[in-house]
Amino acid sequence: MWGYILGGIGVVIVVSGIRVVEQTERGLIETWGRYSKFADAGFHWIFPIIQSMRKINITEMMVDAESQEIITSDKLNAKVDAQVYFKVKDNEKDIKASQYNVNQYKRQIVNLARTTLRNIIGNMSLSDANSKRNDINKSLMNTLIKETSNWGIEVVRTELKEIEPPAEVQSTMNSIVMANNKKVAAIDLAIARETEADGVKKAQIKEAEGSRQAAILEAEGKSKAFEMINKSFIGNAQLLKKLEVTENSLAKNSKIILPEGKSLVNVIGSLSGEVK
Repeated sequence: MWGYILGGIGVVIVVSGIRVVEQTERGLIETWGRYSKFADAGFHWIFPIIQSMRKINITEMMVDAESQEIITSDKLNAKVDAQVYFKVKDNEKDIKASQYNVNQYKRQIVNLARTTLRNIIGNMSLSDANSKRNDINKSLMNTLIKETSNWGIEVVRTELKEIEPPAEVQSTMNSIVMANNKKVAAIDLAIARETEADGVKKAQIKEAEGSRQAAILEAEGKSKAFEMINKSFIGNAQLLKKLEVTENSLAKNSKIILPEGKSLVNVIGSLSGEVK
């Protein structure tokens, strides 16, 4: 009877002492509240009641720094929010540091991020804060890395979610943006119209130059045509004169003496002069 009881107690002790550490975790085994052994991923057994195990997630995590109002150097209340991405390093030393060097590291990171943002943005104007977000992110991350160096964690990155000005300031900023957009649009329209006018002007100049060249060519053509007509007229008149003289000579039965070595055609051709 007692054997079954002791056997049952033994089974309960064995089963209750089984611990499985996932791939995304690491464990710290404590005996009577003091650290005694590091537990990597896999199967482990601890002695119930006497021993306990802390499991720590080593994957990348994110905490929200929670929205807060910060007074800028130009006395404006800006609503600021940020996120911090980090992870616990997976070696024994840093796992121990994350549990024994800081109390609730997630909450501590949030508080540290909020305090750091107040210090950074509080020394900037609202305009600078909006235009220098990358600088704010870098300053925030550098401060977190420095202040958490013995916490066993790695700050992966920080992201400034928003810097929201007061409603009346936001309305003024929107009006300025709209005015600038209208100004840019008006300038673009003026440039487009000027370009179009230049194009029309150049086209008109080319058209006028074409008309001028056409008129010159037409005048030159007419001049050459008149010249050719004039030459043709003079030639025909001379020919007619020769024919008329020849006809008159033949009609009067004039004698035409052919010089030695000349043909009748050559003699007739010279009859436009004196006929002997």
